[in-house]
Amino acid sequence: MAAIFAIGSNGSGQLGIGHKEDVSVPKQVIFKDESPISADQVSAGGNHTLLLSSGTLYRSGDPSSGACGLVSGSEYLDSQFQKLRLASESSSALQQLPIAFCAATWEASITVHRNDSGRATKVYSFGVGNKGELGQGELLFRSSKAQLIENFPPPGCEVVDLAASVSHVVVVLDNGDVYGWGSGRKGQIGQPEGIIYSPRKITGLDFKVLRAVCGREFTFLIGEPESGQHVVLGSEKWDVKSSAPLALPKWKDVGASWGTIFVLEEDGKLLSWGRGDHGQLSPQDLPPLSKIAIGSEHALGLTPDGRVLAWGWGEHGNCGPNTTNGDVKARWNMIASSQYLPQGSKISGIGAGCATSWIFISD
Repeated sequence: MAAIFAIGSNGSGQLGIGHKEDVSVPKQVIFKDESPISADQVSAGGNHTLLLSSGTLYRSGDPSSGACGLVSGSEYLDSQFQKLRLASESSSALQQLPIAFCAATWEASITVHRNDSGRATKVYSFGVGNKGELGQGELLFRSSKAQLIENFPPPGCEVVDLAASVSHVVVVLDNGDVYGWGSGRKGQIGQPEGIIYSPRKITGLDFKVLRAVCGREFTFLIGEPESGQHVVLGSEKWDVKSSAPLALPKWKDVGASWGTIFVLEEDGKLLSWGRGDHGQLSPQDLPPLSKIAIGSEHALGLTPDGRVLAWGWGEHGNCGPNTTNGDVKARWNMIASSQYLPQGSKISGIGAGCATSWIFISD
């Protein structure tokens, strides 16, 4: 079987499971169009979810902000995933361009498309961006139709990573430069602080950046695994700057919740620092992990033997049914395992969003 399952917050139908009730036991995602054979990435805003599969983007949740693209009247009632419509004509050139990356702020979506040469050079935004989240300048702050961010990235460059949180967006280019837009009032997209309405280069970096992840009011940038150079920009709340290790060599993946930073090392160990009042930090004795997925205030880990572990703030069921005052603190729940799947199937990936958790199953 090839399928996607979800648990967690679902008041706007953002889980795509056919209704709008929170669930704490995995339910299979429903697709109005043909189901994708795999899932590459999940990105979630406050009330909408983007699911990227082999260059095609699907969406579910509240479309009223425009963050779900163009939606007809009858589709407003659907609580299931559908192909995202970026342009009014399904045959338009934009609709045919494969999507390389997607990200979501609270009420907006950002997509990076590949050009005819296969390079990720076209950045679009749609939804609501009252703090500059659309990157379209001061005059355009709401659109259901995907809008190209003009003159970005610079000629000869392509996007290699895209990240966003509640109200800011960060893009990493193949030359190691980093650009950001949206709310930068805490310095999370460089200096000077303030609202940035169009892509602006983050200056003062002394290493080539490979990856970026965003917390609510900070940005974490990291370079080559050999050196492990990194920097945290923005708010020092929850000690996300002062608690950071000096270097992070041999890192494999990175993630961030609203107040916590996670670094998965090559040996499967998961480092974390920052906010931990709801159990967000990595529990002691956590087994080695092969993959991680970080939500707004919770985390998932996939073990090499196919178990999905969840911990942190789980009030909406996103960490499974077993919580203490809504938290999974100093321990973890196993919310799924490959051993319970039909023979020949396995858990191949995981995703996390705003109090939502996702499990990808493949043959």
